[in-house]
Amino acid sequence: MAHAAPTPGRPMARTTITPDIFSERTHKMARYGIPVVLGLIYGLWAAANRRDGGEITGWNVLFGFVTAIVFMVLCIAVAELAPKLKRELHSLTKSAFAGAAIGFLYSQTGASVLSSAGLGLVVTAGVFMVFFYRYYTHEDGEGNPLPR
Repeated sequence: MAHAAPTPGRPMARTTITPDIFSERTHKMARYGIPVVLGLIYGLWAAANRRDGGEITGWNVLFGFVTAIVFMVLCIAVAELAPKLKRELHSLTKSAFAGAAIGFLYSQTGASVLSSAGLGLVVTAGVFMVFFYRYYTHEDGEGNPLPR
């Protein structure tokens, strides 16, 4: 069997394309639904850390809801802002959000500020390496996504 040889200077076209099985409406709902669900879980977790096994009070419930709302707003803001940045800042924005979120949760357990900040920095560094690797291997030199 004869096959056509690739010509220099022209990229070969890929023959397989990953199918998109969800509708545009589903993607739009998930864009805001996922941060809402994550925010509610985060708020519950922060409130549980703060009460430390004690009784649930009105202030504890209020703290959980305020924490959830702040997390949701910041999560949506990062999701909207980060893709518009270069890959380094894109990675740093998302990893800083993750590190700050984990550091805040850890601080609610009564841990010192230094250990909470240290844990947040470790998480930020780890998440940054993962995101940077992903964006570096899935973008061209100008930061445009590679064709699927």
